[in-house]
Amino acid sequence: MHILLVEDDAMLAEAVEGGLRQQGWAVDRAGDVSAARLALLDHGYGAVLLDLGLPRGSGLDVLRAMRGRYDATPVHGLDAGADDYLVKPFPLDELYARLRAVLRRSQGRVSAVLQHEALCLDPARRRVTLDGRDVPLSIHEYRTLLALMERRGWVVTRAQLEDSVYGGDGTIESNTIAVYIHQLRRKLGNELIATVHGFGYRIGEPVA
Repeated sequence: MHILLVEDDAMLAEAVEGGLRQQGWAVDRAGDVSAARLALLDHGYGAVLLDLGLPRGSGLDVLRAMRGRYDATPVHGLDAGADDYLVKPFPLDELYARLRAVLRRSQGRVSAVLQHEALCLDPARRRVTLDGRDVPLSIHEYRTLLALMERRGWVVTRAQLEDSVYGGDGTIESNTIAVYIHQLRRKLGNELIATVHGFGYRIGEPVA
C-alpha cells in the first residue's frame, strides 16, 4: 500500500513516515499544497494523510482539488470532508488503526471516469483510452488533458492549464501549453481540442 503524507512539520512527518514504513507501507511526503497536488496527479495512492495547516495554502485546497477531479482516494487527517481525522498530538498506534479502517471502508469505492465520445480518462488509474486502446501520454500531456476533460464544454484558459500542469510553480515558456495541445491532437485527433482564440481551449461543444 502506497501512502501520501502531506505534512510541513519535519519532525512529525519523519516520525509518522518511519512508523508507517515499519508497518509495511510505502510512503511519499509532500510539505506544501503545490507538492501535494502534483504528487496526486502523478501517482495513484492507497490513502492520503493530510494536514490542514500547510504553507502557501490549506489542506482543504488539496482535498477540494482531489474531489473536484473525481479522485476518491481515502483521506485521513482533517475534519472538513475527510474520511477520518485525528487531533494532534496523536498516538501512532491509533493512527495506524484509523488508517486501516479508512482503507477497509474505501474498498469497492469507484471513481468516476471522464468521457468524451470515444475518449476515456480514468483519474483513479491515470489511464487514457481511445476506442478502447491505451494512449500513452507524458505527465504534462496527461495533466493538460485532465484539466480540459474536467471542464468539458467550458473554455480553459492558458493560465488555468499552466496551474494544472505545473501547480502554480516555476517559470513557463509562453508556448509550452500550445506544445502540449499540439501533442495531444497528434495522439488523439486534430478535432478533439478546439482553440477559442483570445481565450483558451475547449473539449466538446460549448455549454449553453
